[in-house]
Amino acid sequence: MLSTPNARATPDADVIIVGASFAGLAAARTAAMRGLRVIVIDTLPGPGARIHTTGILVREAVDEIDIPWRLTRSVPGVRLYAPSLRSVDLFAPGYAFFTTRTAGLLRWMADEAEAAGATILWNHRFTGAGHAQGLVRLDGSGLTARYLIGADGARSRVARAFGLGRNHRHLLGVELEFAPDSAVDARFLHCFANSCFAPGYIAWAAPGPDTIQVGLAVSRGRPNIAAFLAATEDRFGWSRMKVVGQRGGIIPSGGLVAPAAAERVMLIGDAAGWVSPATGGGIRLAFRWGRRAAALLADHFQCGGPDPAEALARELPRFRLKLMMRRLLEFAPPNAVLDLVLGTAPMRSLAERVYFHRRGGNGDRATFVAWLEGQRTAAGDERGGPATRDLLR
Repeated sequence: MLSTPNARATPDADVIIVGASFAGLAAARTAAMRGLRVIVIDTLPGPGARIHTTGILVREAVDEIDIPWRLTRSVPGVRLYAPSLRSVDLFAPGYAFFTTRTAGLLRWMADEAEAAGATILWNHRFTGAGHAQGLVRLDGSGLTARYLIGADGARSRVARAFGLGRNHRHLLGVELEFAPDSAVDARFLHCFANSCFAPGYIAWAAPGPDTIQVGLAVSRGRPNIAAFLAATEDRFGWSRMKVVGQRGGIIPSGGLVAPAAAERVMLIGDAAGWVSPATGGGIRLAFRWGRRAAALLADHFQCGGPDPAEALARELPRFRLKLMMRRLLEFAPPNAVLDLVLGTAPMRSLAERVYFHRRGGNGDRATFVAWLEGQRTAAGDERGGPATRDLLR
């Protein structure tokens, strides 16, 4: 349990959050809304600088917080490609992925946190911290708080400073942003299974609000996006498109870190391993559990609630099945096997469950095809044909 602070010590904040990440900003807004004095520090010069994430949201992430529509693009289907580039289209009525103006989304979240009362200090590096007079004191700045939250990514400095658990297993990803092009059907998140250029994971092409996001991640070695572009050039014609941006980073894939907390200190987000080992998705978890961590902290300080880190640990998902799936994916089956099984009915059903969770595999396929064709027509594309006929196979 937490020790009682010295009554003579006056902290600068109730909580200092290191990292203006998705998890950090979600926690900051909730903590401030609950009446806590919140300071967020980040090394970046401002929100949305140096993006290291695709910013692709699952439906459940959008359900967690109300994101302005202008920052997103709805993508209702998934087109899954075998190594031969034979594809199958997947859907779940009422479900969609949402690509985002990622920098804009982080700026909006920072604005929301500040509007709630949080203070954000940019260009402020965390170099270490310790305990003093029942508070946490940051090295260098001398800022003090009753509690410290590390939301500073997969290579957390907070974790190192307090000897907490670290992420030891990662996926390494890279992504290019291309100017919009009609070669990428905007109704689908295009996903490519190929053990040669994306061992242990997938490659993707995602129609964003302003760009086409094209990338891949690997569980071993270094990602070779040039090999992916070359393998799919005939289908998409990447060479004629203009590259307008690029990003890259690591994705934790080993599940929750342990320990994730110490006295008056807690890790959240990527720092805590809040990422699905199977899919690499972590933004929904950052939204949901970042908010929950802040709520538990407020309950602890204001209502005598339990230790927030201990309470949160009892609620977090354990990823047991997804860790098993990660181990299976690490085998990276030969492309010949992927070509053989990817279009089968059992594999289609499994893929829909992976992509769409409980909603996968439900609904009338023909009705959805008609709806997709309507979306194509509304966008001014009358081609129709195989893009939607494949859904009926």
